Amino acid sequence: MPIQSYLVYPRKDKKQKLLSHLRKLSGCETMESTNEEIIILLTDTSSDFEEGQLQENLKAIPHLEGMALVYAQEG
Repeated sequence: MPIQSYLVYPRKDKKQKLLSHLRKLSGCETMESTNEEIIILLTDTSSDFEEGQLQENLKAIPHLEGMALVYAQEG
């Protein structure tokens, strides 16, 4: 099971909307940064196929400016 963590950068003034959208996705856990306009995202999926679907869902979020992969582990 792929486990990954990201720094997620919202579009200007869209952090709360992005957080709301991310929290609705299965396999995602979020945490807000207290000193930056970023979100910490942890994903845990049961297969590479499910991970691919999650990535496609993330790409479709209009409030997301970019993501930086911080950690990845194949379970």
